[in-house]
Amino acid sequence: MLEQYDLHNLMVIDIETVPQYSTHDQLPEHLKKLWELKTQYQRKDETSEDFYGRAGIWAEFGKIICISVGIFTRGKNTGLRVKSYASHDEAELLTQFADLLHSQPASLILCAHNGKEFDFPYICRRMLINGIKFPSQLEIAGKKPWEINHLDTMELWKFGDYKNYTSLSLLTAILNIPTPKDDIDGSMVGHVYWNENDLDRIAIYCQKDVIATAQLIRRYRGEELITDDCITLIGL
Repeated sequence: MLEQYDLHNLMVIDIETVPQYSTHDQLPEHLKKLWELKTQYQRKDETSEDFYGRAGIWAEFGKIICISVGIFTRGKNTGLRVKSYASHDEAELLTQFADLLHSQPASLILCAHNGKEFDFPYICRRMLINGIKFPSQLEIAGKKPWEINHLDTMELWKFGDYKNYTSLSLLTAILNIPTPKDDIDGSMVGHVYWNENDLDRIAIYCQKDVIATAQLIRRYRGEELITDDCITLIGL
């Protein structure tokens, strides 16, 4: 599985997102009504104020605070280099990420877990909102699915079953991919960002998901996992 892909032409990514404002009260008045309309079917019995903590899920009401990327490296044993772009200034972060992709071949394949439904479109929407020119690897609007040169490790696990959602945590567990025990999970990112102002902690969490996704790709290919000594983390 995936043997046809050159690992060195893949870039594994993961993003972390949060609500654009720390609380619903700070949301501009004209957006409060739009937020209520956008989430009316998801909220069920929750008020729009209480539900605002999940605003990071929607690109219209959230923002990206971290993008971590991983590339496979050559050597006696395959390695992985991981770097994070993290900032309170979303435009700055997205510009740095776009510059990275502009420096890469147009044939570069981006890979993420649930990337086709979340990471890739979210990045594109936020780049458009921030007026940032799309790198060629993200020029996906209007293309047919088979024309988009991206990989999604969750989609690969579905094997055509469109009803199936499987988390990265579950896949690493059942495929015996060791992962460090995190002190936070995705549901806590907004709190850590807005209440604790700990962007570095979030970046470390994001990097771990990139490593887990890269290891998942290795498992899909029937290859040995990358050993810890062959994983390089580049500082923020």
